[in-house]
Amino acid sequence: MVCYPMPLNVLEDTIKYKFNDLAILKTALTHSSYSNEHKSENCKCNERLEFLGDSVLSIIVSKYLFKKYDKRPEGELTKIRASVVCTRTLSKLADKIKLGDYLCLGKGEEETGRTNVKILENAFEALLAAIFIDSENSIDTVSKFLLPLIVPEIEVASKDVIGHDYKTTLQQFIQSQGTDRIQYVCINESGPDHAKTFEVVAKLNSNVIGCGIGKTKREAEQNAAKEALDLFDVK
Repeated sequence: MVCYPMPLNVLEDTIKYKFNDLAILKTALTHSSYSNEHKSENCKCNERLEFLGDSVLSIIVSKYLFKKYDKRPEGELTKIRASVVCTRTLSKLADKIKLGDYLCLGKGEEETGRTNVKILENAFEALLAAIFIDSENSIDTVSKFLLPLIVPEIEVASKDVIGHDYKTTLQQFIQSQGTDRIQYVCINESGPDHAKTFEVVAKLNSNVIGCGIGKTKREAEQNAAKEALDLFDVK
């Protein structure tokens, strides 16, 4: 029978980073449910580290995208970053290094907490912050751990952003249902001429099935179509 949490040195071997201060690693892996049950021990949870780790994650991913995709516009880079800096991806990366096995959880979280995607996401961000602080604020050190894990996810997201035509997918789905064509209606324009923002709704007959915002009408229409596909649960 496995005894949780697993020893921290096993995690250090997995992530190929040896902590100078194991206390900060333990804090990164401590959920608030555990710290609340051990207040008398002055036990800290990982929420503050999670806050810092979110920023460290964003700067590393942004820096990588800026250099790797030097011809891609800001809007596409933002979409790629949003696709990978999310609960689904971060919990997946946490699962790859079996981060759940090392978490300190309260009694109420022990049954499902080690596989809870939100808890895993937060712990992964806290781990990034712990490495950052322990390495004397070295972005390069955190990048050495993070990039091999996240770059494959970035590459998938990059192909999706450039190659997925949501309007075509939605139109094909609607036609397969034997219904009418989709209409896209611009309901709002704002901002100066050189930096306008458009808001578009996708309509099926008189029903609004999606809404999208973009820096061009085309981008707004694509985002409206994507929301409609999510509504219909079409992948």
